[in-house]
Amino acid sequence: MTKFIVLTLFTNMFEEFVNTSIIKRAIEKEIVSIEVVDIRTFSEDKHRRVDFPPYGGGSGMVMSCEPLSKAIDDSIKKLEKDQKKIKIIYLSPRGVLLNYNLSKKLAESESNYILICGHYEGIDERIIEEYHIEEISIGDYVLTGGELASEVLMDSVIRLMPGVLSEGSLNEESHTNQLLEYPQYTKPSEFRGRKVPEVLLSRSS
Repeated sequence: MTKFIVLTLFTNMFEEFVNTSIIKRAIEKEIVSIEVVDIRTFSEDKHRRVDFPPYGGGSGMVMSCEPLSKAIDDSIKKLEKDQKKIKIIYLSPRGVLLNYNLSKKLAESESNYILICGHYEGIDERIIEEYHIEEISIGDYVLTGGELASEVLMDSVIRLMPGVLSEGSLNEESHTNQLLEYPQYTKPSEFRGRKVPEVLLSRSS
């Protein structure tokens, strides 16, 4: 089983994700497990504060070292019992761009994962240095936080793990053979004057 621990400030954003479609089935088959952890629970501030203004000035706030490092350390302790490699990934606009080959590599690496969902102006750089964190981006744009990006990453990786999808489904997917999937059609055979190609109708049962 591959384990994902997601460190976030907004745990409710994952409620639908873990209970829907392919991800839910992968969890039920015990191919993967997903644990969502609130970073604020590791803050010693009485208001559970985790962010502070950046040194040197500038707009926005930066996620502080202390609560995030405690969340990471706690997650590492949980995963160390499996004696598998642990990859720590920070979803960041400056990271390596996620694509099919990277998703496949992660799916085949036989590792457990800690995913960090940033907010504000990011996380303290010393956290990235301390834990040798890998940074991954899902595209050249900025999101409010890393939650959606982490869901994209998990979805793209989990669906490539053995037993999650049928082999036939994977073989015919876009990007599997460096090609995009061909156009698909279904009933009715004619829609607003547009007909399904005759060659496909002749093959239908």
